[in-house]
Amino acid sequence: MHDSLYLSRLNTDVQLCQSLRQLLADKVVMDSLDPETRRVAELFMFDFEISGIHLDEEKRRKAVNLNIRILDLCNEFLAGTHLPNKIDQHILPEHIRHYFATDGNYLQVAGLHADCPDDLVREAAYKIFLYPNAEQLSRLEELLASRNSLAQLVGYSTFAHRALQGTMAKNPDFEMMTKMKMKLKPQNSVTKLTGLGFFYFLRYNIDPGLYCPFFSLGACMEGLNSLFSRLLGISLYAEQTQRGEVWSEDVRKLAVVHENEGLLGYIYCDFFQRPNKPHQDCHFTVRGGRLREDGEYQLPVVVLMLSLPHSTRNAPTLLSPGMMENLFHEMGHAMHSMLGRTRYQHVTGTRCPTDFAEVPSILMEYFANDYRVVNQFARHYKTGQPLPKNMVSRLCESKKLCAAADMQLQVFYAVLDQIYHGKHPLKRSTTEILKETQEKFYGLPYVPNTAWQLRFSHLVGYGAKYYSYLMSRAVASMVWKQCFAQDPFDRAMGERYRREMLAHGGGKEPILMVQGMLQKSPSVEDFVDALVSDLDQDFETFIMDS
Repeated sequence: MHDSLYLSRLNTDVQLCQSLRQLLADKVVMDSLDPETRRVAELFMFDFEISGIHLDEEKRRKAVNLNIRILDLCNEFLAGTHLPNKIDQHILPEHIRHYFATDGNYLQVAGLHADCPDDLVREAAYKIFLYPNAEQLSRLEELLASRNSLAQLVGYSTFAHRALQGTMAKNPDFEMMTKMKMKLKPQNSVTKLTGLGFFYFLRYNIDPGLYCPFFSLGACMEGLNSLFSRLLGISLYAEQTQRGEVWSEDVRKLAVVHENEGLLGYIYCDFFQRPNKPHQDCHFTVRGGRLREDGEYQLPVVVLMLSLPHSTRNAPTLLSPGMMENLFHEMGHAMHSMLGRTRYQHVTGTRCPTDFAEVPSILMEYFANDYRVVNQFARHYKTGQPLPKNMVSRLCESKKLCAAADMQLQVFYAVLDQIYHGKHPLKRSTTEILKETQEKFYGLPYVPNTAWQLRFSHLVGYGAKYYSYLMSRAVASMVWKQCFAQDPFDRAMGERYRREMLAHGGGKEPILMVQGMLQKSPSVEDFVDALVSDLDQDFETFIMDS
């Protein structure tokens, strides 16, 4: 049985719920529990309630069936987001056909080809790959309608209200996106460079190839080791694996060891490209940490998955700046898992509200973009020469340039996600909503006869919660500026970070963890200001210098 289906059945088990409700109603018992146990009990009750436990038997059965249908639609929609579109090869000019895979007389367009230097290839790929597919459109509409039906069945006005309960945002009415729109002025960033070549300009304003020799995988791992050692008293040690322990011979096992506390857990590093491996950078838990009945702590085990190139006869594995940043990002998730010390697996490490889960990983991106940190490890793999400071500065500046456009893009995605999961029935088609939202919240115009939302795979995993990226970035920005910008190796701040944010997983209200770290309660305006203050205002000067 699929895990989600099994959980759906458990979440509508009346006997389990009645037992838990009796426990929660017993004040003497509740007062005797520690705060984390009380929170886990409340989280379980919350799961029961949003699954419709309070409904009569017929409606409960309907809720289970809706959950099953939603699961099927999610899987179908997800598969459809990656399917290539075909076009008769004679429609495209002959000199660009070789960029695409052939299938008889057809060309297969399987992506946006955003890295291609040829304008026409990027334009063709954009218009063909994003051309609407009727089946996928129907799946999306049914998915959104089914989610709305489920939410209303269990007592919520919209799916967004159901999804956001228990998060930092609390509900869809927290106005962060509207305030972001007011503070981000499109005419100062995106619209100065229009058309499909815009993102190509952003990406290639620096040549990643100049940086790769300084970012060997070994150097980057040494950099992480050094940072964690100084900040948290932690070291990473390679361990020999047993026969049959790993699923591929190039997976490496790291022991995470604290200078006083000893072994904290294990990270399996599945870093390299191989056939049939999902092309996705991610972190996932194999075994969560928890306090066992014998008083010992069950050590967490996680996997970090990247898609790095293999070493060659002449060179080690070399990372582009983007790959290096992704490595730091995913290692932020791993440290969240390694340093979580919760009583229950249910709330360990990254098992916390979505809008808090990305904070530790995004915070690591700030470290990856700080020249004092990069200077500790970036060395040319042949000469040992450190990465020149002006190259580090230029890399950081190029990311600030991208940041203004990317921020608007994220606001647009987040608003679109909220509208799709808001009040139903939707007033217009999903494509009309996309066009209207893009023109209102983003600087680039909608391209006719495209339906980008049909490729928006995050609508499955982040339904009504895509704003989490912005919320997490805002919190990470505040933590960086207040706690680490002055000294990225500040051990006292590292210990506070572990104690206030990493240790609790989902066992503590996320906003309380943020308050503990910042020693104040941030407002929506604080979140917005943190995001906007990260952006480089001097756009023209950077273009002139390039």
